[in-house]
Parts: sequence; C-alpha cells; structure tokens
Amino acid sequence: MVWYQLWRGIGVETEFAVIGGGIVGLSLAFGLQRLGKQVTVFDEGDQAFRASRGNFGLVWVQGKGAELPDYARWTRLSASLWPSFRDELEGEANVRLELNQTGGLDICLSEGDLEAAVTRLEGLCAALGGDYPYELLGHNALKELVPETGPTVAGATFSPEDGHVNPLYLMRALHAAFVRRGGTVTNGSRVKRIAPQSAGFLIDNGAEHRAHQVVLAAGLGNGELAPMVGLDAPVKPSRGQILVTERVKPFLNYATAHIRQVGEGAVQIGDSKEDVGFNDETTPNVAAAIARRAMRIFPILEHVRVVRTWGALRVMSPDGFPIYQQSTACPGASLVTCHSGVTLAAAHTLELAPWIGGGARPPYVESFGVERFQLPTSA
Repeated sequence: MVWYQLWRGIGVETEFAVIGGGIVGLSLAFGLQRLGKQVTVFDEGDQAFRASRGNFGLVWVQGKGAELPDYARWTRLSASLWPSFRDELEGEANVRLELNQTGGLDICLSEGDLEAAVTRLEGLCAALGGDYPYELLGHNALKELVPETGPTVAGATFSPEDGHVNPLYLMRALHAAFVRRGGTVTNGSRVKRIAPQSAGFLIDNGAEHRAHQVVLAAGLGNGELAPMVGLDAPVKPSRGQILVTERVKPFLNYATAHIRQVGEGAVQIGDSKEDVGFNDETTPNVAAAIARRAMRIFPILEHVRVVRTWGALRVMSPDGFPIYQQSTACPGASLVTCHSGVTLAAAHTLELAPWIGGGARPPYVESFGVERFQLPTSA
C-alpha cells in the first residue's frame, strides 16, 4: 500500500472513487466492492438533481434498442439478472425491493399507435434473430387481463420480460449494503475538480482526496467532469413529471410504460418528455395532460386524489443510449452514464463493475463508446 503511505493525511485515500451517489453510482460501487475493492462514493447531496429519487422504477425491456440492437441485448441481460441481484441485495441490506417481473404492457389509445408499437417490436425481433418474446393484445384481450381498462383503449403489446421495482427501496438497499460491507460515502459536497496525478487522481470537493482510479457516475454532472480526465460526456436533461395518487385497491398487477401500482397501493403516473433545460419544476398543464390520459386508460382513476407530484431530469445522450468509456488519456478513469439506471442496475453491478475493476469487457458494451458521436476525420 505504498500509495496510501504517500498520501497519508490528505483527505480520504481510496482505491476507487465513484463520483455520484445515485442508483448508477451505488450499483457500480457495490459491484466493485463485491470484487474486494476499496471504494469511496462522493455524493453531492440533496442539492443535486437526484434522478434516482424521481424516476419511474421500471425494469423495462419492451421496445428498447430498435435503433441499436445491442442495447436490446444489454437491457434483456440486465432484466434476466435482476432476480439474483434482488436476492443478494435484499439479503445484504434487509430491504424488500418490491420487484415484480410478471410482464409489462405498452398500452395504446389509438389503432395507429398500436400498429406502430407492433412494427417496432417486429423490427427488433428480426434484428435479434427471432428471439424477442412479445404479444399483441387487442382491446378485449387487454380488458380480460386488466378489467379496469377503459373503453377507448385500442389495445397493448405485452412483454413477459418487463417489470418494476420500488426505486427508493433500491436506493436505500444499495446504500445500506455498500456501507455494511465497509464502503464510505462522502456526502454533501460537489466535486469541483479531478486532477490526474502520477499515481492516481486528486479529487477536490472542498477538501482534497486521493484515489487510484475514478469512476464518473454523476449523471448530468458528468458533462462537466469528464473533460477533466480526458473523456467526453455529451449529456443533456429531459424533464419528466410524475403524479402519485392516494392508495387504492389493487387492480394493476403488471407494469405499464406510463402507469404502475406500487406495493402499498398508490398509483404512479408519468408521461412527459420536456426539453426545458435544467428546470425540474412541475407545471399544471402537463400534470393535467398526464392525468387525462391516465383516466382514459383506467377510468377507475377519475375520482382518485393525487397526493404528490414532482419533476425530474433524465440523463440523455444524443441517441438516448448509455455511454461507457475508459480514458486512454488518463488511465484509471471511467465514465458511466445512462437514463435507465434502474433497469440496468443488475448489469452495472454484476457485469460492468468487474470490467471497470480490471476484468474482461462485458458483451455488447463496445457499442456504447462515446466515439459513436464523433465525426470521422478526413485523411
């Protein structure tokens, strides 16, 4: 531990510094910890945008990767790993995650939307060699599955691989398991500077810390941090607004793309994608549109009270897919950014973290390098 002796007395000394204490960062930190690595998480605190506390909680496969089939493969791999990931995490943290993988419905209000959904899934099925299970449900078939379906719903597509989880419990469990295994969380200060050193990195969040390796998992903050270690993170925010109702009797045993019923009975509704910069506020007109659509799908919601609303910012790359990159200019620095941190949590812990820790590159990851956004240089 020569590096520890050289850096004694200068803040925290750690083998791996993970910048970002959300679901993505904690999934990677927990995964590195499983390999016996010493890990410190640097978390900005509650002044951060906190996508991990504002997301919808889906473990979703259906329709993902139509423009990049490796994303479909990567997503399906993570969904398949979720049961074992859940078992290990619940055992470590003693927190029930409320994972439900009974399948997912993409509910369509018009025949045109339903035809477009089927076309998308047929294209994915062809791209994946026919291995892509889904089912088309007309109105009557959907109503048989979910009797509360409204009369103006055209139908839905169903995927047996979809599900949902309580994202707040997931966050809590990752944090508890990480700390229980001896991990350190430095909370409340934004990392302002990362400086490559001769044997590692200096990390400045108001105090100076040292790490052998650094993992950028700071969501929208990666855009500012990545150039400090020779990387590029072309990410931008996309706002989504969510409504949560009072508790109602169980009626929805499947995840849907925009409506889900959580374990305690509340209904969570989200259906907006807004380009408003870094504004994460809620707006009455968008909330009203979300509510109207939800009531068309499930009229049972018409007289149910909304008890909470919030806005949150997705972390979007130019094509919507993850960016996984290791720095060649600053060896030991890695970048991980995505907008599907819940779905990909299992793969991030069990597949991606070992690669960052020095193991073999997982399948499909080569498709998510940042070089795909860079224009080729002329000879």
